[in-house]
Amino acid sequence: MITAEQKPLDEIKGLIADAKNVLVVGCGTCVTVCFAGGEKEAGILATSLRMASKLDDSPKEVTHTTVQRQCEWEYIDPLADEIRDADVVVSIGCGIGVQAIAERFSDAIVVPGLNTTFLGMPTEQGIWEERCAACGDCILGLTGGICPIARCAKQLLNGPCGGSQDGICEIDPDTLCAWQLIYDRLKAQDRLHLLEEIQPAKNWSSSRDGGPRRITREDLRLEAEAAE
Repeated sequence: MITAEQKPLDEIKGLIADAKNVLVVGCGTCVTVCFAGGEKEAGILATSLRMASKLDDSPKEVTHTTVQRQCEWEYIDPLADEIRDADVVVSIGCGIGVQAIAERFSDAIVVPGLNTTFLGMPTEQGIWEERCAACGDCILGLTGGICPIARCAKQLLNGPCGGSQDGICEIDPDTLCAWQLIYDRLKAQDRLHLLEEIQPAKNWSSSRDGGPRRITREDLRLEAEAAE
């Protein structure tokens, strides 16, 4: 899932400083799971901004709402009236949600209430860890389901660096060496032969080369259905 955390309140206050009517929009999917931008968080942030504006002798009207997903038109289109009436919209969805609202409602001033951090998962209560770099060229089938791009500090493709000691990464004593994890899992599965072939330098063209990426499935497009 996309993982994010709320920006400091003072930063958000700065983003809405000139507004009188503010709409906080939460998202009911990824950022709800990581307790950063769901219905509860939208309500708390709206209340905090109202109280802060009163204490600053510049009271604002701050309302809030939450949609199931900010990244799809069908979920944000019903917000048209509320967005039109707001001076500033504070999106507490991920960066995609912020841009989706700004693109759909081009006249609206839309600012982020969260810092989008990574694609990850909860590893224990209150802790989320990165697991995927969305590189566009997945090699998990060769590495025992453990991603060296996201989990190795140096993104190495052919084993650990010299800084790895006793299964710990040199960058942080709390960070496990990704390649030690890969080796241990493949050994347990009797698949160490997968490490015998040297992996070539990664082709990053599927990641960020050439601008924003796009996936097109012609069989799913409405135009394709109409043509048939």
